[in-house]
Amino acid sequence: MTVNKQKNNFTKNMSNQKQQKINIKFSDEKLSGQYSNAMQILHTKEEFALDFLNILPPTGVLNSRIIVSPGHLKRMLGAIKENLDKYESQFGKIQESKSPQPGKIGFEDRG
Repeated sequence: MTVNKQKNNFTKNMSNQKQQKINIKFSDEKLSGQYSNAMQILHTKEEFALDFLNILPPTGVLNSRIIVSPGHLKRMLGAIKENLDKYESQFGKIQESKSPQPGKIGFEDRG
């Protein structure tokens, strides 16, 4: 896929509708991305909020909050699973990281 730094073409195929081409605009800042080493998920009946964080004790920063409907979150999880499966078939199985222990988030002093 060719990526134009100012806009990207996104083709959405909806059932019972014609294929629709959507121009997506984004800045260089958004295109470069943000590193996140933690995530928090909140939800109500109507929506999920995904908070992407960068924690470097003693502080942390909220990089982005994404709010989606439950149905859209379910589609996102399916797309993530599909891409994870493709990644593992190409590069090998990923070892899951251990969950942090309570009170042990971040770097430890080993000196």
